[in-house]
Amino acid sequence: MRKATTLLVWAVMNGVAPDIVGLAAALGVGLLIGLERERSKGTGPHRKPGGIRTFALFALAGAIAAAADNPWLTPAVVLAAGAFAAVAYHHSAAEDPGLTTEIALVVTTLLGILAYSNPVIGAGLGVVVAIMLAARTRLHQFVLDQLNAQEVHDGLILAAAAMVILPLLPERTIDPFGALSPRVIWMLAVLVMSINAVGYVALRAFGATVGLPLSGFAGGFVSSTATHGAMGSRALADPALLKPAIAGAALSSLATPIFMMIVLAVANREVMTAMLMPMALSGLGALAYGALFTWRAAQSPQRAMELGRPFSPRDALIFTATVSSVIFVAALLEHLFGTTGAVVGVSLAGLADTQAAGASAASLAASGNLSVQQASIAVLIAFSLNAAMKVVVSWMTGRAAFALRVLPGQVLMVGLAWAGWVLAAWLRS
Repeated sequence: MRKATTLLVWAVMNGVAPDIVGLAAALGVGLLIGLERERSKGTGPHRKPGGIRTFALFALAGAIAAAADNPWLTPAVVLAAGAFAAVAYHHSAAEDPGLTTEIALVVTTLLGILAYSNPVIGAGLGVVVAIMLAARTRLHQFVLDQLNAQEVHDGLILAAAAMVILPLLPERTIDPFGALSPRVIWMLAVLVMSINAVGYVALRAFGATVGLPLSGFAGGFVSSTATHGAMGSRALADPALLKPAIAGAALSSLATPIFMMIVLAVANREVMTAMLMPMALSGLGALAYGALFTWRAAQSPQRAMELGRPFSPRDALIFTATVSSVIFVAALLEHLFGTTGAVVGVSLAGLADTQAAGASAASLAASGNLSVQQASIAVLIAFSLNAAMKVVVSWMTGRAAFALRVLPGQVLMVGLAWAGWVLAAWLRS
């Protein structure tokens, strides 16, 4: 079908009559979807109605209706497809109560109408429909056998957050200082949930063989500080897991610069560009340190792990509230004490959450309350304070054996981040 779509594009670009291209596209869509339905309808007296000829004819009928200069013909063809689908369902409901073929017939008719006026989009959607129909067994097995109720629940929450709530939020700022944009803040919350869900999928896919390092990396996208605490507690409870726990903590720090760049890309591209080299060098340092302990962790005995849930809406909401609070407080400090107050406010936020501090600094730069350079310095200070907090948390939860192995990695990351900022400033000058 990709070749067919390419031929359609070629035909349009080389002056073939649009009517012929549209009719051909509609016929191709009907044949493709009908081919799949023909293979699945079975044989004998109990076979399902509707095969390759039926689907091709209805798609073509839709295109002909669209081509005709008659406002009543297109609705009539769609109604005819609906009536045929109703009769077909009545005929086959006793053996197969599913509605897939009947709905596919109406959709194919609509695709025929669309393909006449827009062949490329109509053909592309036809391919998508055919793939969905052909993947019926795999999709059913995935939903019924692979997904649990919690995963479905969290997936619906993520979909609602991204496709229902996010489009309804205003882009304009709503605070007296012009710093809080509900859409940008909520987009960051959606990112937290999405990236954590991706980490969960990776954990399910690769199993528990490298469970602690992998879960540590995924957890770092939500809160690397919290991940250090969790890994420290695990290492303290079971000294045999010290190396895997350190690997998990080290890789959670790798997630910090990656997530920081994603957050900055959403909040302010100029600040993201300024922080590219510092975060890249810091990430390479974390990768090297994490790779060392990941290799050591692979030599250690692995334990069964509970996967938990894909993401925590509570953590995402806390993140959103933190971002909002930090932005507001920093803007207030800037209003009361000038730029120095805003930099201090954002920097101190790094003790709790580096991403929140980065988002706050970038938002303040976007609103004009901070320059790009000032925002970059605030992010670096927050990054450094957050690394110090990780070491403190590691000592509190994992004691000296854990914290003293975490410390060199954090020193390496912070040193490379500042070196990258100095190097980038030198290159710009």
